[in-house]
Amino acid sequence: MLRRFSANFAVFSIFMDLLIIPIMLRLVITIRPLLNPLPFITPIQEVTNLPIIIYFVFSVLWVSIFAIYSVYDGRRNIRVADEFASLTLGSLVAAVSMAGILYFTFREVSRALFIIFVISAFLVMILWRSAARLYFRTVREGLAKPQRVLIAGAGLVGREMQSKLLEHEDLNLHFIGFLDDDAEKRRKEPDLIFGSLTEARTIVENHQVDDLVIALPLRAYDRTNRLVADLFDMPVKVWIIPDYFSIALHQAVVENFAGIPMLDLRAPALDEYQRMLKRGFDLIITILLLIPFLPLMMVIGPLVLLIDGWPVLFFQKRMGENGKMFNFIKFRTMQRDAELLKKDAEFWDEQGNLIHKRPDDPRITRLGKFLRRFSLDELPQFFNILEGNMSLVGPRPELPELVEKYEPWQRQRFAVPQGLTGWWQIHGRSDKPMHLHTEDDLYYVNHYSIWLDIEICVKTLWIVMRGKGAY
Repeated sequence: MLRRFSANFAVFSIFMDLLIIPIMLRLVITIRPLLNPLPFITPIQEVTNLPIIIYFVFSVLWVSIFAIYSVYDGRRNIRVADEFASLTLGSLVAAVSMAGILYFTFREVSRALFIIFVISAFLVMILWRSAARLYFRTVREGLAKPQRVLIAGAGLVGREMQSKLLEHEDLNLHFIGFLDDDAEKRRKEPDLIFGSLTEARTIVENHQVDDLVIALPLRAYDRTNRLVADLFDMPVKVWIIPDYFSIALHQAVVENFAGIPMLDLRAPALDEYQRMLKRGFDLIITILLLIPFLPLMMVIGPLVLLIDGWPVLFFQKRMGENGKMFNFIKFRTMQRDAELLKKDAEFWDEQGNLIHKRPDDPRITRLGKFLRRFSLDELPQFFNILEGNMSLVGPRPELPELVEKYEPWQRQRFAVPQGLTGWWQIHGRSDKPMHLHTEDDLYYVNHYSIWLDIEICVKTLWIVMRGKGAY
């Protein structure tokens, strides 16, 4: 059976793409002379003849790049936005690669022919995947038997698993209920909690359960072992959610450590490909931005020295990705003894939260207010980015003394590289103290994509130009 997230569908996708690429190339070559009347296309008189090897190389190259960018990994492309983002990025890389091949082999291929081929092949691959999604959502999933899922443990972890199952209905997983040893819970929710763990065999059989998810707390370790043993001879898949996930930095993944499978509680939120892409984006954009901003920094530096004296730069220890400390660089915008006057600037809000930034901070110099208003004091952090301590986009590096007051869930913001700008900055900046609004940073961590980085960079530009919310 061809299921949406299966090896069979991945193989089917590869064969579809392998067919589409040469077909579209041949089709575009055939119709190319018909486009001669268009004003922006150079006329050609004959149909371009490419050797068979080019059709083969283009197909294999494009599909291989798709594989590298996980286009065929259904589990990583559950959301249509994720799949089409991977498809777009892979197609761009494939187009550049194919253009390079033509440059060194068959330069007589017209640019219009190549561009039309790339765009049309990309659109056809988008269209057939959209049709496949529609088919699986409306037809195949209506015919396929849903996987019936039972959760052992109706605590916080179990309830979170329930919400995930309900959130991803397109996976054809049907949540049927819980098992739990708490008699009070069973009394309050008899329609949702079917029985105790000792009744697992009977409930699994009576409700035709396909998957049992064990979401028990650490103190129930022995109970987990007995439950797995009880179901050993039954045709049900057993999954375990370790309670360690609640103390993971962002996510816990199984990795081989010295040949032994272990849980990595500080697994990064970005995989290697995302990290490579993000780092490349950081370097390219930062180097381009330094062209206009380096001369500006060479003006700001002497101004700070002339008006406010030495030192020009301000170095401060900040916490970066995975809790690593680094020297955070800014142009100095406060008095030299600002740290000694720190207590004078701090105050407590109505909810009892410590606020360490305010628009009328007496420590900020007149030049400093101007630099802060337009975020010019942040320009030296481009060198933090080049060094690799920061990224262009990400949660803002935090002061260690504020991190000490964080709740465990807030520390998840350190699962990605810390940034010069980020989701928090474009939704409030100084008007929303970041140590009180880490949910903005967690949104970025959980929804990261290179497109989100680009969106944040563009919005940051407009916000900085308005000088809104910074002090």
